[in-house]
Amino acid sequence: MKRKFWSVLSLVVILGLVLTGCGGGAAPDGGGSADEPYKVALVYIGPPGDLGWTYEHDRGRKAVEEKFGDTVETTYIENVEEGPDSARVMRQYAQEGYDMIFATSFGYMDHMYEVAQEFPDVKFEHCSGFKTLDNMATYFGRIYQPRYLSGIVAGKMTQNNNIGYVAAFPIPEVIRGINAFTLGVRSVNPDAEVHVVWTNTWYDPVIEREAAVALLDGGADIIAQHQDTTEPQKAAQERGAMSIGYDSDMRAFVGDTVLTSPIWNWGSYYINTIQAGKDGKWETHQFWGGLKEGVVELAEMSPKVPQDVRDLVAAAEKEILDGNDVFCGPITAQDGSVFVAEGQCMSDGDMLGMSVFVEGVVGTIPED
Repeated sequence: MKRKFWSVLSLVVILGLVLTGCGGGAAPDGGGSADEPYKVALVYIGPPGDLGWTYEHDRGRKAVEEKFGDTVETTYIENVEEGPDSARVMRQYAQEGYDMIFATSFGYMDHMYEVAQEFPDVKFEHCSGFKTLDNMATYFGRIYQPRYLSGIVAGKMTQNNNIGYVAAFPIPEVIRGINAFTLGVRSVNPDAEVHVVWTNTWYDPVIEREAAVALLDGGADIIAQHQDTTEPQKAAQERGAMSIGYDSDMRAFVGDTVLTSPIWNWGSYYINTIQAGKDGKWETHQFWGGLKEGVVELAEMSPKVPQDVRDLVAAAEKEILDGNDVFCGPITAQDGSVFVAEGQCMSDGDMLGMSVFVEGVVGTIPED
């Protein structure tokens, strides 16, 4: 009986070794195994139904599912505040065996940095931040490029040179966008001004609408924004004004009063990053792609935008693609000082730390 037992045990061991040799074990340097999906989790600041920021990240997630099928398993959690609870969420995903975790808002940075140190075998990706580790990377897009182009549209389409801008938080990302938009506006209309109202929230439809209404009451005939919903665009439409969207093609949800929108295309980045993780080739990085990489673009324009304006935008886009970026001098700051000297261009580091408005912006940057 003992001999039979050991014979059966030996057969099981040998069979196991054969299967391992055929690829049944852990994938080298990657995540999961050959017969288990690569597990990816995304942490969202708002709901995919915002039709803006989170909507576009979730479209990227769906592109991953379409590309990889059953070999990649994705999940997400929405409406996670940018506080300590986000660390709990990311820690739980890591404990549950997720191979890669994406956090899609700036305020998650310190919390992801903390959790990433606890789980060195998990790959962490933080959107819009600057802190990295061997297992934590950052990714973002040069959305300021299509914002500049959208500013050209607004500058040519305004009737009274009063353009409103509903802005989230006074951080470099938002300041950079306001400045790029204003530079675009004034490149075709030096008399136009961009009036800024802060909401101190990324996602709050009520507050966003109220801010837009305040700007409309102040005479703005075009509303632009750095927010996560379509409420500023809806408020403009209801008042007979036009708008510039953000994140997604908001004309599809609001109508032709949305002249165009600077938009995100996260699918290609998510697919390439997850593929690198699956292949064991992922390395920490700081990705900041632009129009050239396709991670950002300007949405299709409204029929209300005439051909001469479209031609101006196309020419400016070609300039950017040819290497003449937005923040190249001469540029004057809001207070009249030199912002960027003639013949100079801002470095990525200076752009990422931008904290001053350019000439043409009406409003102040609140102190911390």
